Amino acid sequence: MIRFGLRLALAGGREALTRLVVIAAAVAIGAGLLLTTLAGVNAVNAQLTRYASMYPQASAGDADPLWWSTRFDYFHGKQIIRIDVAATGSTAPTPVGVPTTPGPGEFYASPALRDLLAAHPADQLGERYPGRDLGTVGPAALTSPDTLLVVVGGAPDQVAKLPAAKQITSVGDTPALPETTVNLILGVIAGGLLFPVLIFIGTATRLSAARREQRFAALRLVGATPRQISMVAAVEATAAAVAGTAVGFGLFYAFRDALAGIPFTGMPFFPSDMSLGVLDVLLVALGVPAGAAVAAQISLRRVRISPLGVTRRVTPRAPRAYRLIPALLGVAVLFFAIGFKPETSDGQAAVFLPGLLLIMAGLVLAGPWLTMVGARVLARYANRPATLIAARRLADNPKAGFRAISGIMLALFVTSVAVGVITTIIANRGPAPVGSTEAGQVSLYLPEDAPAAPDTLFSGLRSITGVRSATVVRENPDWMNAREPGLIACTEIPSAYGRCAEGATVAEVATGLIPFRESASSARVWPAASVPLGNLQQLPVMSILVDTDGSAAAIERSRTVLEAAFPAFWVGPNVPGDFESDFADTLRGWEQLANVVIIASLALGGCSLAVSVIGGLTERRRPFSLLRLSGAPVRVLRRVVALESAVPMLAVAAVAIGMGLLAAHLFLRAQMHYTLVAPEPRFYVIVVVGLVACLAVIASTLPLLERITGPETARSE
Repeated sequence: MIRFGLRLALAGGREALTRLVVIAAAVAIGAGLLLTTLAGVNAVNAQLTRYASMYPQASAGDADPLWWSTRFDYFHGKQIIRIDVAATGSTAPTPVGVPTTPGPGEFYASPALRDLLAAHPADQLGERYPGRDLGTVGPAALTSPDTLLVVVGGAPDQVAKLPAAKQITSVGDTPALPETTVNLILGVIAGGLLFPVLIFIGTATRLSAARREQRFAALRLVGATPRQISMVAAVEATAAAVAGTAVGFGLFYAFRDALAGIPFTGMPFFPSDMSLGVLDVLLVALGVPAGAAVAAQISLRRVRISPLGVTRRVTPRAPRAYRLIPALLGVAVLFFAIGFKPETSDGQAAVFLPGLLLIMAGLVLAGPWLTMVGARVLARYANRPATLIAARRLADNPKAGFRAISGIMLALFVTSVAVGVITTIIANRGPAPVGSTEAGQVSLYLPEDAPAAPDTLFSGLRSITGVRSATVVRENPDWMNAREPGLIACTEIPSAYGRCAEGATVAEVATGLIPFRESASSARVWPAASVPLGNLQQLPVMSILVDTDGSAAAIERSRTVLEAAFPAFWVGPNVPGDFESDFADTLRGWEQLANVVIIASLALGGCSLAVSVIGGLTERRRPFSLLRLSGAPVRVLRRVVALESAVPMLAVAAVAIGMGLLAAHLFLRAQMHYTLVAPEPRFYVIVVVGLVACLAVIASTLPLLERITGPETARSE
């Protein structure tokens, strides 16, 4: 039967060959996207593993220990990771990515950091790493080609005093960071992309199902058993799927380097990170053809029941409203979480995750019912023949109308949730606005045991072009009962950050002269402190604040001077919003990944609809021919086909985005007490452009209608 099935598939004339080519092309695109998704997950895990290697755990062993301290610095809002190391003996391990451990006054820099060092004056960046440049940090130690990393050598007694210093006896064997949250995000996003891929493959393998059903029903009438029919159908579908899968592997490896350079997660991958494991290869190489064979057998289930079942077609049972229950339960769970939020992360996941999964499953389950309701409303208000025919056909079989676009619904819901959450977090925790007062403030927070500031520090800072003032905030000894944790002399408060209360000489102030989650204000009145002005100089310094005009040169020169004065900083001198900007960039990377899912899912949805339209035209060419013979113009039939595809797709997109933003709002209210901020216009532009592209793909199939519905097709067979 395998040989017979191959003969039917390959020697069935132009129609059979066209069907095989279309199925193979569809499977190739789907398999290529599936491989890209799996490789992307592996690339993110590789990034996490290398990121974890920057934070090794203290260890003991036979080798001489290596002192290690990982710290942070910033330049133009970009984070620089600084690793200070010091070998205590000849057998001390060597950091990953460098040939030797740098000694005192030596350093290695990543390629991206070396480019910055060469492009900017030394007093802005280079003087932070004085000494001998030994070379480049290799890719094995870099999270991404864009990573800014410097490995600085030092004496053991110096590195031992740095923040978070530890002794290690081995490097490169640090386990990856906990990936529960990241894998959850990637799993949801991958699911949002994989579902349209599987729908696309399934739709392609069902191409011309009705024609094949008639052929297989004829085989049943001449004595073929259901098992033999299933074998023939599986062989035909598998042959095309195997060819398509092979082409999909070729497409993946042809475009892998280009895909690795796209910053899906906020930073590009190394091409080698986009790798496939043995299980990944087997999953696609075996799973896709197997899935195609299963889809082909499912599409022929009526033939297996009876060889006459193909001709005795009846209108399927209409879906019921109970399909809405899972989605409503999911929304109820998220509403419940607003008033009852578990304290632990596991408890929160146990509430939020089931709620989101219920909504996702409910949308897919309720899709046919929503399609039917929309079709009936369209039929009620239809005033043209094409609209009425399309609406009646959708209402009669809404499951078939929804099948090809179910992937679009799930993908748009997932990405709408992600974009809504990310946009809101960025709006509430984003960087300081460009041009604001706080955007020009450079601050360095000092530990309790920090050395005294050099006498020349403040004169050096004030001599920098663009620096307006340099002040010190000291620790409030009664900070547990005080309104603010810092103290400052009233005469040293820059006018842009407020003033003292009437008659006060010392004020209680925020550590950075800007209260948490507020902006700088010249009208702010700081409360008076009980500490006398004469005792202020004896208190420990909490922070040093430099007010600049906001120019990049003034900010970076101030950072460099402060780092030279206090080389044992934990986090380098920063501008309010540096961390938030880095955090926002990471979130924008996830948002970009969500946009990629939207584009890919809409493209797949358009292809699925196109294949579905082609299959539907092939199966219904005789009824359409009869309509043409009865006087229906071709343009009316084209409108029927277009409306049958476009109406469910647009309705599904609106429902999915609305439910996604609702779920995002409920999650934000429960988890962070934020109110949803509407996504940026580009999100809607991406969706609209994607939907228009889907409609264009559908329109490209309509010329086929006139060619296959000629008068000769209306003849009885």
